[in-house]
Formats: sequence, structure tokens, C-alpha cells
Amino acid sequence: MPILVLLLSWSEVDSSIWQHLWDTQLPTLVGNTVVLAVGVGVGVVLLGVSLAWLTSLCEFPGRRWLDWALMLPFAIPAYVLAFVFVGLLDFAGPVQSTLRDWFGSGLRLPPVRSTGGVITVLVLVFYPYVYLLARGAFMAQGRGLMEAARVLGLSPWRAFWRVALPMAWPAIGAGLALALMETLADFGAVSVFNYQTFTTAIYKTWYGFYSLSSATQLACLLLVFVLVVLMAEKRLRGQTRTASERQRAAALFPLRGVKAWAASAWCGLVFALAFVVPILQLLAWFWERGRFDLDSRYLDLVSNTLSIGAVAALLTVASALVLAFARRQYASRQMRSLVAFSNLGYALPGSLLAVAIMFAFSYLDNHLVIPLSTALGGAGKPLLLGSLAALLVAYLIRFMAVAYGPLEGALARIRPSIPQASRSLGVGGVALFWRIYLPLLLPGCLSAALLVFVDVLKEMPATLLMRPFGWDTLAVRIYALTSEGEWSRAALPALTLVLVGLLPVIGLIRRSARH
Repeated sequence: MPILVLLLSWSEVDSSIWQHLWDTQLPTLVGNTVVLAVGVGVGVVLLGVSLAWLTSLCEFPGRRWLDWALMLPFAIPAYVLAFVFVGLLDFAGPVQSTLRDWFGSGLRLPPVRSTGGVITVLVLVFYPYVYLLARGAFMAQGRGLMEAARVLGLSPWRAFWRVALPMAWPAIGAGLALALMETLADFGAVSVFNYQTFTTAIYKTWYGFYSLSSATQLACLLLVFVLVVLMAEKRLRGQTRTASERQRAAALFPLRGVKAWAASAWCGLVFALAFVVPILQLLAWFWERGRFDLDSRYLDLVSNTLSIGAVAALLTVASALVLAFARRQYASRQMRSLVAFSNLGYALPGSLLAVAIMFAFSYLDNHLVIPLSTALGGAGKPLLLGSLAALLVAYLIRFMAVAYGPLEGALARIRPSIPQASRSLGVGGVALFWRIYLPLLLPGCLSAALLVFVDVLKEMPATLLMRPFGWDTLAVRIYALTSEGEWSRAALPALTLVLVGLLPVIGLIRRSARH
């Protein structure tokens, strides 16, 4: 539906707005988006693959705790790390101020609000996608594969490049695709850096020009970049064979001396920059100013955030459960295609979904709701646009795949013989679901609900564009404060989101440790 709405938006084109965009922004938007995607793509591959190789097949001081600690940056939203870096490294920030005190007032660091700055932040936030999947691929290969390559005369470095890395490319490509889609969807981080991309242009076109159709057409151009990423990932995955699953050997490659400490320093530096430093700075800002915002207004923000997250999680899990059962009961090609199409929403940026749904709901309001309300003697006001229902639809479409994955896995573990035995004992229909399926699916349902709940809490562009008037959330509050440079006051809602975001990450770490 969102893609169809985006295509239909081209039925009317405001030539004056597009002429203005072409003269002032459009070439810059395309160039910035390409540079950002390439920079983040190269960065997450270099960072994720190097960290995955070291922690999965090498032994060095601190490897055991760094193995799981490097997943913790998953809990920090990109826009939180962005405003922490800007607050720390800007000209008036503590880092440059301290350096000027030490080395003189003439000292200048490269500006943090730059292309390199935003790429660095997004790489530190999104490298765990590549790290987690590449780590699993390297562990599946085991040490025996590398030893076989050594027996055939390859040096360790050549064995890595010619054997281990090509076999891990499907996993690396999948992680890279996820990181690039998150990069294209990002709104908060690029806004903090004043870096113009399609997501910021969509917001400014809607709220600056008040042209929903032009914002929707801009979203179509963003969709082109998303489709390119998806096709590239599919082609890479189709052309490369994966390693077979096997148990990792007990012995790792032991690093000694300088190599061991260099590996520890590299992994520790990434962990410090991506997690430790941001958390410490947020705590410092919270104690300096943020703690004074612990009042009724903050409690209202928390209440809005938790309630919308809980409702969205409930609706999304219920819908995903219906899809999973339909996929199991009717295993036809059409049903598989329908389920796969329903799960494509996660690839669509929140801003793209927002303008598509707003465009559709605006059409329904103007051509159905308002005329019907007027005919029935009502107020004749829009009902759908700017409602919580529109926002929940956006969450449902975007995070359906997040809920479907755990539910499909949980349902696959229920053998067909179990419901068959229940029916033979006279338990069928609704009773079969409540007494057999639901207790067995409960862990998967809770995992899916938690993942959707956390993603909804952190979602910024869709919430910012579609929320009802006065319905602010923690993410919206962070955007409002960082737009005014209020880093210290933004620390309180940011810490709240990070603490909530740690819950699924801890579950991921525990599951990774078991396997």
C-alpha cells in the first residue's frame, strides 16, 4: 500500500516547488545520500569484519568480555550518539575547550559537523549488524578450514582473503544491507549534524512548503535508493555459497605480544567510543541539568511513549501471529509471496512510510470522511490524518518483520503431531489455540513484543511527522531539545531509551552465548 500510494502521488506535480528543489537542494541531496551510503558501507564492513574475526577465531587479553560487549552499541539510537559527539567535540564542547586550555587558544580540531563526522557516528552505531552476522559466519567455518588452507600453502593473511572472507560474504552482505537501510532511513542523526539527506528534505518539504504531495514524491526518490540496496544484497546472497554450520573448535588462534595487545586496544577503542564514552557523558549531563527535568511533564512523556509502544507491540504481534499461522496452514506459493510482501515494511524508512500513509489518509479524509460527516450533519473535520490510528498503521507496517521472525521460529518448533494428538483427544478450534498453541508460543510472542516495543520507542521520523498534536514521546523530546542545542536536558530521555534498549540486547547476548 505505501509503495502504491507513493506512485499515485505523481498524478499531481507542483512544478514551482520542484523547480525550487532542483535549484537549491536536489543535487545536494543525491550527492550527500550517495556519499553517506558509501562511507557508512565501507566503515561498517571494515569495523564489523575486523572485530568479528578477532573475537571469533583469535585469543587475546579481554576477548571473552569484548565478544559480547561489542554488541551493546545496538542499544544506543543513532540520534543519541550524534548529539553526544556534537556536544563533546563541537568548538565550545569540553574536548576542544580543554585542548585550548592546554595548548593555546589557536588550536582548532576539524569540525565535527561534517560529512566525516556523521559517517563516523553512523558507523559506530550500525557496525553491530555486520559484526554479529560476520561473527556467526566465522564461527561456523571454524579453525579447521583455515588449517586446511595453510596445509595447501596459503599464508594466514592469504587464507583469510581467499577462503574465510569469501565464504562469509553472504552474512556480511546481509549485515551491510541492514546497516545501509538504517542509514537511508536515519533522520535524527543527520538532523543533529545539519547534513541534508532525503529524510530531512521530506520533513522540511512537508512542514516548510506544506506540500504533502511533494514530500511524498521526494519519498519516491528515497525508495529508489532502498530498492538498489535490496537488489544488491539479494544478488550477492544468490551468487555466493555460505559455509556449512559446524561447531567451532575449542582452540583459537593465540595472539602474542604486540599483536595481542593491538587486538585488545582496537576492540576496546571501538567499544569505548560506541558505548562507554556516550553513556558516561549522558550520565554527566543528566547530573548537571537533566535531573531537574524529572517532573510531571517528563512522566507524561514516559506515559505517552510506553502506551504507544505497548499498543503498537500488541497490534503488530497479533497481526504477525495471524500471518505465521496462515503461512503454516496454507503453504501455497501465493501465501508465501503474500507473507514475504507483508514483511517488506522494515526496508522502508519511517519518513517514507509516514508521508505515504499521510497522503492516503488525507485523500480518504477529503473524499470520504469529510463529505460523509457533512452529509450526516457532523462537523466535517478530518478524522484519519493526524490521529493515533495513522501512527499505529505506520508502526504496524514498519515493524511487522521484526515480530514475524521470532513467531515463525517459535511456530516451526511445534511439530504437527502435537495439534493432531490434541484433536484426537477432542480439543480443537479456539480451545486448541488457547490450550496448546498459545502456551508454546508465549516465549516467542514475548520476544517479538519486546523487539517491536523497543523499536517503536526509538522510532523518530514517523513519530515526529505523524503524531497527534501535543502527543510527544521521548524520541520527539530529544529532537526538540537537540534542535535547540540543549544537550544536557536531552540526556534524561536519551538515557531512558538506552536503558530500555538494553533489554533485547541482553537477550541477544545470552542467546549468542548459548550457541
